[in-house]
Amino acid sequence: MILARSTCFALEKQGSAALEWEDAAAYDDGDPAAGTVPRYVVVDGATEAYDAIRWVEHLVGSFVARPGPVLTPDGLGAWFEQVQRLWVAEAPTRFATVIEEHKFRAEGSFATFLGCRLADLDGPRARWEAAALGDTVLFHIRAGRLLTHFPPIGVDEFGLSPDGISTHPRALGPMVRGLGLAAGEVRAGDVLFIATDALAAWLLAQAAHDEAALWPVLVELAHDATFAALVADQRATGRLHNDDVTLLRVRLVTDEPADLVVNL
Repeated sequence: MILARSTCFALEKQGSAALEWEDAAAYDDGDPAAGTVPRYVVVDGATEAYDAIRWVEHLVGSFVARPGPVLTPDGLGAWFEQVQRLWVAEAPTRFATVIEEHKFRAEGSFATFLGCRLADLDGPRARWEAAALGDTVLFHIRAGRLLTHFPPIGVDEFGLSPDGISTHPRALGPMVRGLGLAAGEVRAGDVLFIATDALAAWLLAQAAHDEAALWPVLVELAHDATFAALVADQRATGRLHNDDVTLLRVRLVTDEPADLVVNL
């Protein structure tokens, strides 16, 4: 059996406070004994949106809550409708200003989205399944090489009015029609990364330049301070755009007994 082991690294944009981080991520490595599958989600809230931080936290918490949405157009459409209803139900009864109320009603909130589940990890068709709206990206690494990335976006395509999950009911149809869906076979030893737009663009550029040096560093990354130093260095060089960054890493490992029992 393959098991999942996840870690998340994040950093706000330079010049902002940690509480102003408008990405969000959530992860559940599953429980084979209970029959629950691993689920992962990373979203990136639009800075100009109304109460983006509450919206992204709302999305990620809802996605990983068991059993979670089914990753089909119908399943995700039902989930979109549910999170929109909850967003409205949790709206303030009074707004601080008329402008704030107008922004809530006219513009609402918005976030790019990538959700993923791992399926059949104890069988012959172990795989990841993912859904996406926008430019948050999943990277599938095997033996230090990039097998694929999803959505299949190019380095120059980030930030060009990406799709995402909106709080407006009128956006429900376009959101369902715009969904990207994909799947890929996995093996023990593979690693998945999910990254928000600025970091995803940097990963693609670096992989094209020298992926043999890139992926081992990220696979072995162990401390938030090391991640922060890496981000700061790449921002200083101009290679990494100054934006909130999130990197969710999922290692796929072999199930091994925790203890060796010897009968004498």
